Amino acid sequence: MSETEPAISVETVGANPVRLWGLDTGERVRRMAAKLGLGGTGAPVVLANAAYAFDPAWLAHVAAHPGVVLTLGEAPVLGHARGEQEAAGLRAAMRGEGPVPADLLSLAYEDGAAIENKALRKRERPFLMILTAETRRAIERASYFGAYKGVTDLLTKYLWPELALWLTRLAAWLGLSPNAVSAIGAVLCIAATVAFAHGQYWLGMAMGFVFMVLDTVDGKLARCTITSSRLGDVLDHGIDLVHPPFWWWFWTTGLSYWGLGLSEILFWWVQGAILGGYIVQRLIEGVFIARFGGIHIHVWERFDSRFRLVTARRNPNMVILFVSLLFGRPDIGIVAVAVWTVLSCAVHLVRLIQAAAQQRRGEPVISWLAQG
Repeated sequence: MSETEPAISVETVGANPVRLWGLDTGERVRRMAAKLGLGGTGAPVVLANAAYAFDPAWLAHVAAHPGVVLTLGEAPVLGHARGEQEAAGLRAAMRGEGPVPADLLSLAYEDGAAIENKALRKRERPFLMILTAETRRAIERASYFGAYKGVTDLLTKYLWPELALWLTRLAAWLGLSPNAVSAIGAVLCIAATVAFAHGQYWLGMAMGFVFMVLDTVDGKLARCTITSSRLGDVLDHGIDLVHPPFWWWFWTTGLSYWGLGLSEILFWWVQGAILGGYIVQRLIEGVFIARFGGIHIHVWERFDSRFRLVTARRNPNMVILFVSLLFGRPDIGIVAVAVWTVLSCAVHLVRLIQAAAQQRRGEPVISWLAQG
């Protein structure tokens, strides 16, 4: 928005006793507006009907389109009034006291209204539902699963979504902030590292598992309660980026407590492969994003999204180590992690080369998600 354009205000019309993620409708809308940098008084104004709950993406979409009103079953849910007269008419319509002003362009949700997800470069249809005591849990579920739409590993996608949903609801009910959840996770991450260093692998696995679940919960909580912050992002991503090499290092040194310590040469080969592969793989991902217009390597083609399920990141590596523990051979597990890291790095390098070759042929490199 330029300095000459009037600020867009946001107003909630009506009240709703049903709280979503511990927030009443007015507070939830206020937080969404603040994230978008909206505020002020008077027109132009985006009006939100308190009888409904909607994904934050809808507020951003309507705010960007003056004169548009999003409807559900012909009832106005969100509308961008350009002037006081339109605003007065739209308020009345949201209260059920008249029709939607004729000058507004209706966008009917039930007719398949969709918006563009610029991050994933695809069109999608975020949730929009009437908010009642009976629909609250369904809306929270839709909010939770809609909070992050990227590709991820097999544990995050298949093993603990329901557990993380329950914990996210619990954290919201307790009034915990996402940063508090991240702090609890950080303590468990450090404790797991110490356990690995002393060969207490099962204990470390247990604490690491809880930490990995909380690593999902803090982000989901931030998005669902609309409390994400720069500090939270730095804390969350910083921990994720730094801790894995320490886990693999101390897992390897802890082998001595089992009488399974690696030879010096093998120790350094394993650590070199894991750390080197970890760094190179991250660099390849960064180069891919920089060269191909912000597209992440894991959303280029369907193969890449499927490979992300198992590529040598923390969670898939922990699966390998868990299986090795079942057979009482944590030494074989860490060697397998090193081998899988090198193979995963090679796959990423090949995919980078293939994408570059495709671009040289004049063919665009676009996400397969954008073609759905």
